[in-house]
Amino acid sequence: MIEKRPFTSLGHADHGWLNAHHHFSFANYHDPSRMGWGPIRVWNDDEIAAGGGFPPHPHRNMEIITYVRSGAITHEDSMGNRGRTGAGDVQVMSAGSGIRHSEANLEDETTTLFQIWIETAQPGAQPRWGAKPFPKENRSGKFVTLASGFDEDQDALRIMTPSRVMGATLKAGESLDYDLGEGRYGYLVPATGRIVANDVEIAARDGAAISGGTSLHLEALEDSELVFVDAA
Repeated sequence: MIEKRPFTSLGHADHGWLNAHHHFSFANYHDPSRMGWGPIRVWNDDEIAAGGGFPPHPHRNMEIITYVRSGAITHEDSMGNRGRTGAGDVQVMSAGSGIRHSEANLEDETTTLFQIWIETAQPGAQPRWGAKPFPKENRSGKFVTLASGFDEDQDALRIMTPSRVMGATLKAGESLDYDLGEGRYGYLVPATGRIVANDVEIAARDGAAISGGTSLHLEALEDSELVFVDAA
């Protein structure tokens, strides 16, 4: 089963420096039917104005994955980590027993990103942070694992949950297939473009909640950049 969640139906908050759309209930946006999807608790579609950012704030026991779509975000945390993550690249933060961090747009342009929170499988673990470039040309026509809790995904950033965050790029007319296992939860968002997932058309920044046991056939109607989470 695929449940489409159009971009126009998402929760929305405009703070001036931050224009945010929420796929799931978050902050002042509450929808009892969209509290999460399995262990996927947050998927925020954020536009952060130049010079804007999130001041230091705490997190615990959550895997937080940031996929930068344009611009860049600069991270600093209470463990002494600092790094800049640019467009197409990914950063992860396992909040574990507790960490404080800030995220700032130090660029001269608006930064756009997806921030995804997945419930951790290791509450109370040592916090950790990491970032890595993932060239889009390496994802052409296939899903590449960007962050994973599985040991076999050696090239991915490490998270502490039996889940994968993946990215793919498809040119118009290209397709790919993916089997979502029984008991798992899939969530798919095109960062750009327009696709058909089985018989459901999904445009840029729409969401699609996918039930376990679904065999996906994804075909691009336009050049498309996809972000997909397979979680349990």
